[in-house]
Amino acid sequence: MRAATNWEAYTVVDASDGEKLELWNGVSLIRPDPQVLWKTDRTAPLWRTADARYHRSTTGGGKWEFHKKLPEAWELPYGDLKFQIRPTGFKHTGLFPEQAVNWQFMDGLIRGAGRPVSVLNLFAYTGGATLACANAGASVCHVDASKGMVQWARQNAALSGLEDKPIRWIVDDCEKFTQREIRREHRYDAVIMDPPSYGRGPGGEVWKLENCIFDLVKSCADVLSDQPLFFLINSYTTGLSPSVMGYILGSLLTKRFGGHVYYDEIGLPVRESGLYLPCGSTAVWCSTEAGEAFHG
Repeated sequence: MRAATNWEAYTVVDASDGEKLELWNGVSLIRPDPQVLWKTDRTAPLWRTADARYHRSTTGGGKWEFHKKLPEAWELPYGDLKFQIRPTGFKHTGLFPEQAVNWQFMDGLIRGAGRPVSVLNLFAYTGGATLACANAGASVCHVDASKGMVQWARQNAALSGLEDKPIRWIVDDCEKFTQREIRREHRYDAVIMDPPSYGRGPGGEVWKLENCIFDLVKSCADVLSDQPLFFLINSYTTGLSPSVMGYILGSLLTKRFGGHVYYDEIGLPVRESGLYLPCGSTAVWCSTEAGEAFHG
């Protein structure tokens, strides 16, 4: 597992019985986590005094229970970057801290490329990867179908002092936008994608990522330049293992461009146990040997 261990203002304090206890720059939150199948003793006092807790509903969704008045939003720093954090109606806070391990990896690839790098970030959410790549010197096209998420990402860029960097902010369907970029012969040196587990097609049909991931990657591979740097896929879909994503990237990109494929789980350290909480999976194709950097 590749763990994001460089956080100073974020901590997973403990995890037990379907929940995790976190500190977000001093704000303590308890949130549900389906990966937490163990039922260890909750000895950390913060379990009893957390600022807020998210309760799932048996009919879907859920709601926050606030034990103290919290600011509507607050900042969370990570190195040169800053993110606006706020509890949303779907348990999320606007950031997935485990992704920092991918930000660090992409930063190294971009800085080490020795040439200008253009990045297409699809399903880009609130911009963690966008900001990491822009901060490393890349030009970035940030695409998400949610206008609210793109606006949140722009606020994060401003907080991080990156508002004047070459970032295009696009509100659009990621697949349709990519197809238009291919027809316009607009190519990118790197592609990042973090597609949702479930979605709907243009006719309203429901699709599952594990059934569509191959065609999605195959389609997006055509937007790569003649000398691409990397193609990174992240997933939180339970049925989509890192090795499956690695196989897809290898079959579609290695034969075409050469290079190397790496894949693994990503996670976060848990302070109380000293163990690591699994949080998702990442696979990446790189034009160069980067195995040591990928695995830390």
